[in-house]
Amino acid sequence: MHRLVGSSPITPPSFSAAVSAAADVSASLNRSHPITVTPISAAYPSGDPMLMMSGGALARVRLSEILPYEGAPSPTYVKAVETLSVSLMRYNASVIELGSEDAALLRCGLEAARLYFRTRSVNVSGKGNRGLSMYRAGRSVEDLDSSPPCMAEIFRCLGKVARAALSAIARHLRLRSDVFNHMLDDFPLAPNEVSSSVLLASYAHASIQNGKPGSGGGNLSANVEIEKGLLTLFCSDGTGIQVCDPNGRWYAADNGCGVCDILLITGKALSHATAGLRPAASYRATTDHLSGSGRASLAFRLMPKSNAILDCSPIEAAGHIIPQSYVPVSVSQFMDNLLAENDILVSPPVKTNVLRDDVCKEPSLRSILSDPVSGAFLEDASVVSCGHSFGGLMLRRVLEMSRCTLCNAEIDTGSLVPNHALRAAASAVKQQDDKRLFHNAAMRRRRKEMSDQMDVENGDPATDDGLQRVVHYPFAVNEKVLIKGNRRTPEKFVGKEAIVTSQCLNGWYLLKILETGDNVRLQYRSLKKMMNDDDRGGSLHVQPVESNSL
Repeated sequence: MHRLVGSSPITPPSFSAAVSAAADVSASLNRSHPITVTPISAAYPSGDPMLMMSGGALARVRLSEILPYEGAPSPTYVKAVETLSVSLMRYNASVIELGSEDAALLRCGLEAARLYFRTRSVNVSGKGNRGLSMYRAGRSVEDLDSSPPCMAEIFRCLGKVARAALSAIARHLRLRSDVFNHMLDDFPLAPNEVSSSVLLASYAHASIQNGKPGSGGGNLSANVEIEKGLLTLFCSDGTGIQVCDPNGRWYAADNGCGVCDILLITGKALSHATAGLRPAASYRATTDHLSGSGRASLAFRLMPKSNAILDCSPIEAAGHIIPQSYVPVSVSQFMDNLLAENDILVSPPVKTNVLRDDVCKEPSLRSILSDPVSGAFLEDASVVSCGHSFGGLMLRRVLEMSRCTLCNAEIDTGSLVPNHALRAAASAVKQQDDKRLFHNAAMRRRRKEMSDQMDVENGDPATDDGLQRVVHYPFAVNEKVLIKGNRRTPEKFVGKEAIVTSQCLNGWYLLKILETGDNVRLQYRSLKKMMNDDDRGGSLHVQPVESNSL
């Protein structure tokens, strides 16, 4: 891959000038060529034994083919959406090809990042051999000096690509193409607002060991990351991104990619919003294949707003099965939970051993007898023509692709044979789980009784007949309430009027403060009904809806 000699890292006077300056380079980058998945084991003969190839080629779609537009969907759009989604299901990644103008802009951005970090490395001593800069749209002008040039233009370009890919994913799930727009920042941003999404520019030098480039096969497991946002786009002037496919095999995802090619992976937030239908991808960056000039990279992370709600109700309305674990949750709480999980996983002394133990750990009986997509027991397990057994949503996915996800063999969708042994085993384990759930329900009932007794001691009203009653959703959606608060309610919300926007589990509500527009999640004990003056003489009164049963 050649680069522009003597190009300036400074932003060109106009965007058209940058396009004309790199027109000859962009034309050569737009040639159609398949992106073959190269086995890492060939490049790393002494490396991790888990490194394997996915056995296929990453799908390539053009950005112009998945951009949303008015009117009926064309065959090209339908095919591109299908190709993109199938590649995400098989390999947890896909490639989007940009047009000549966007490719020229990215090349300018990569060159600017390269010279920016090289200049900084000369002035700063004692630092490592990697540079990293983060850019958010809407920041103050003073902060822009800490980022390479062209970042604002690249942010807009990759944001357009990410939103187009997100709409294509939604369309393949039989959803509206704008179903996730409520979770994204407004575009353009409101005045004095900073974007939730972020653009990362980085530069990695070649790894030198004893005067020779690194041979690879080092501790690659140490830098494994799982994307936490909705989508992530990668663009670089060299290879080095490895992605783990659904079968746990690592492959070089960006092998053969040029500057006009964008590597796309999905994140945890999108996985929760789609009830696991688009699982989060694991990836890692390596420096073993760097040339002497190093590698400049750009990564755009499409993040949801912190006050948005990850809700699977559109997925359920489209006819998909929603596991019980996917409950509505605010983005801020969701990210806090992911951060807490990450802190547990990266306990310093035993991190490597824990990772190895997890790899070698035998799968549980429940995981073997459950559908990996929906989590339901394989009570409808069937054997396909290649000899593997599937059930639930995974069976439906295998039939749609007409290809086995385990051995990648073509299957005959009309030759399904019921696996009665697997069905009987799944039914037996399910019965044991039901008994355990019944026992857990009894324990929760006892804890609830103790909690109610503590509420009486704290001043909450008790029942008249001595029975332990449970208050279940005393407020309706869109009902106006007053926050009376308790010991755990923040003081700034006490006494505020709010509107119930949605119901959560165990008597919790998602509220919108009328005065500030903030969203907050509170339990029914912290709320009061707003009654009419004619009914209660202007006073407030709590009218919980009570039930004798759990």
